[in-house]
Amino acid sequence: MTTEVRADLYPSRGAAEMTTPRQDPVIWSAPGAPGPIAAKDLQSYEHDGFLSIEQLITPDEVAAYRAELDRLVSDPLIRADERSIVEKQTQNVRSVFEVHKISEVFAGLVRDERVVGRARQILGSDVYVHQSRINVKPGFGASGFYWHSDFETWHAEDGLPNMRTVSVSIALTENFDTNGGLMIMPGSHKTFLGCAGETPTDNYKKSLQMQDAGTPSDEALTKMADRHGIRLFTGKAGSATWFDCNAMHGSGDNITPYARSNVFIVFNSVENAAEEPFAAPIRRPDFIGARDFTPVK
Repeated sequence: MTTEVRADLYPSRGAAEMTTPRQDPVIWSAPGAPGPIAAKDLQSYEHDGFLSIEQLITPDEVAAYRAELDRLVSDPLIRADERSIVEKQTQNVRSVFEVHKISEVFAGLVRDERVVGRARQILGSDVYVHQSRINVKPGFGASGFYWHSDFETWHAEDGLPNMRTVSVSIALTENFDTNGGLMIMPGSHKTFLGCAGETPTDNYKKSLQMQDAGTPSDEALTKMADRHGIRLFTGKAGSATWFDCNAMHGSGDNITPYARSNVFIVFNSVENAAEEPFAAPIRRPDFIGARDFTPVK
């Protein structure tokens, strides 16, 4: 009896770093398929790996989502929940995961056609939420998120087989060039960087506060930055940035007085449902990497 070997298009977490050319499309829908994204913007997304929108939601909507974020962060029951991640130094809430299940307010945002419609158009299928969270980056010392490709983790630790996943970060406070904004290397999504080192058991407990496994080397990041450059995203509250799952991105610390908070939603194609992890001993919890593949309607 032979055991079927599962194809791994994107090897990672081995003895050494290795690069693999992207094996998947960036835009999965057929040319001319209907959707809220204009053809020229889809071309820009395919080329750069991201798309920014100056105002996705209105000021009144921003106020409602900000109020809900503040409510969740200040709720002691939410803080005590394992879905809340706190800053190592200050013990302030850093992120709250699975907000579309915790909060009907954010569940409504996930179902909003301005949001999910763009995901369907990029991924060419119905979609489900692989992950959702609010990121809270208050002033005076909130730590950043080091350079990484989300897909490297989602493939290695959650079992997503293909690059058919898109994220949207919706600003709930103004993103200045000084308060720890999102940085992306344009075009980096066309090459997969497989990181070195085995995945520890329950790696997520450490990585959600400070990354280790799945972190690129300084040498690899320098080569990628020299090749692609770095784009820093700024914008008013209500703006949004869509970016490909394999885009190399990160954000710096926020030492200004001005908070930078956002809601972050990851849509995955229902045709790319998570399998067993490709390079981790066990799956991450469902609130980080969903196993409910119900399409968003």
